[in-house]
Amino acid sequence: MGDFLRVNMAPVMFAALVVFLLLGYPVAFALAANGLLFALIGIELGLFQENFLQALPERIYGTMNNDVLLAVPFFTFMGLILERSGMAEDLLDTIGQLFGPIRGGLAYAVIFVGALLAATTGVVAASVISMGLISLPIMLRYGYDRRLASGVIAASGTLAQIIPPSLVLIVLADQLGRSVGDMYEGAFIPGLVLSAMYAGYVFIITLIAPGRAPGLPPEAQTLRDADGKTRRLSLLVVALISLALAYGYMKLFTKLTAGADFVILTMSLMVAISFVIALVNKFLKLNLLSRMAEQVVFVMVPPLALIFLVLGTIFIGVATPTEGGAMGAAGAILLAYGKKRMTFELLKQATESTAKLSAFVLFILVGARVFSLTFYGVNGHLWVEHLLVGLPGGATGFLIVVNVMVFLLAFFLDFFELAFIIVPLLGPAAEKLGIDLIWFGVILGVNMQTSFMHPPFGFALFFLRSVAPKNAYRDKVTGRMMEPVTTGQIYWGAVPFVVIQCIMVALVVIFPSMVMHYKASAIQLDQKAIDKQFDSIQIPGLGGTGLPGGFDLNAPPVIGTPPKP
Repeated sequence: MGDFLRVNMAPVMFAALVVFLLLGYPVAFALAANGLLFALIGIELGLFQENFLQALPERIYGTMNNDVLLAVPFFTFMGLILERSGMAEDLLDTIGQLFGPIRGGLAYAVIFVGALLAATTGVVAASVISMGLISLPIMLRYGYDRRLASGVIAASGTLAQIIPPSLVLIVLADQLGRSVGDMYEGAFIPGLVLSAMYAGYVFIITLIAPGRAPGLPPEAQTLRDADGKTRRLSLLVVALISLALAYGYMKLFTKLTAGADFVILTMSLMVAISFVIALVNKFLKLNLLSRMAEQVVFVMVPPLALIFLVLGTIFIGVATPTEGGAMGAAGAILLAYGKKRMTFELLKQATESTAKLSAFVLFILVGARVFSLTFYGVNGHLWVEHLLVGLPGGATGFLIVVNVMVFLLAFFLDFFELAFIIVPLLGPAAEKLGIDLIWFGVILGVNMQTSFMHPPFGFALFFLRSVAPKNAYRDKVTGRMMEPVTTGQIYWGAVPFVVIQCIMVALVVIFPSMVMHYKASAIQLDQKAIDKQFDSIQIPGLGGTGLPGGFDLNAPPVIGTPPKP
């Protein structure tokens, strides 16, 4: 037995961890106990040096001293405040009115609002619960298929996993040793493409089975002018005018011409101009905008302003992710105060929930540090690296095997556990194969998103189950008795969106430019120019000319001769 363990300590240790997790032990304690147990076995067998354990306090202190992870409580707090500020309710109501008349309009509104909430809250639970409470009864009221409605809400909530400021992207960047800002910038386009794919699926459903996603009836469209018309065209006119003015200003009065800075500042200026137009129209009673257009502008500006405050400042390099999270938390408090919903009880609930989640993350990370110390001490990282680097197909074979493995593990582990246990083992092998770690991190982020949608353990499905009607109920508006939403309908509704997420993983692998554009904004250094500048530096005395005062660096030292007075 001892000889077997000496040869196979690393795989046995990893297998033991899997067994502990399948038995239902808490992840943090399973990791720490497994690490300490095999450290003692390794010391007994002469495979592990006991002085390695002296590094454990320093590793744990280093975890608690990590400034990057400080962004996790900031973004969590921001999301919880926004969830209770009514922003999601206002967005869903207004955007639902905007898209409602077309087939699948409410589903499009949920996806659109899900993407906006993802870019402001970054918390899956907040998005799914908010949209489940607000949108699901409306979708059921007007005849939406229960599986489609459940799937759209759960999938749109999980966009908070991949659209910045995602918590999982912060953890992935930290575990892979890369910049959070680069990870955010690389994940932005895949997040938007995934949202578009969700909308494309809804569009296909409306073509094949229009009865599963009907449009809102006229009586449900309340945002009308006095003459009963909606005049949606005025919103398009305002958007085009604002875009033209913002683009013209950026071209004429700034030196920026392209890149992320140009796009972010142009969009921010466009939002500000639209808001000014709507304010002038309202207070001067010009009646240039329809009631719907005015409402859409006023509802959209706060979350878009918060997105610029958080993501815009990170992307253009003004703030670090931690500073951006702090500004976002402060901005969320101001928004809640502006809506007159900022109470001491709300602040207390958000603070307590943030403390619980932060402690949960920290305990898992501490357990992972204990496990990794022993695992690395018995050369487990070399075992994993040799195992993965030696796969047939090189980098392509590695990516296929890793993604299949992460997809299967996501049935049993959530994204925090995957990020802290699996990613540190995969990163060195990926880097050795020449894979860009930002691209690799985004691929894993999209893949881990499925952990929220996997039946039967997907957390997004649990969140939706907690707010979906379990029994028959009477609708408040129509007075009709409505059938409940079954757990089976929620699970089957999630399956098409899990397939879409898997397709998105394949697209990111096939088209790496969706992520690699982040390098375009990086500062490019000309090594030849740097070398030339160093070559041109002349240090006095090294060429034999001597320094001022007659001191010559090239002269041999004279020992024992006192200096002349």
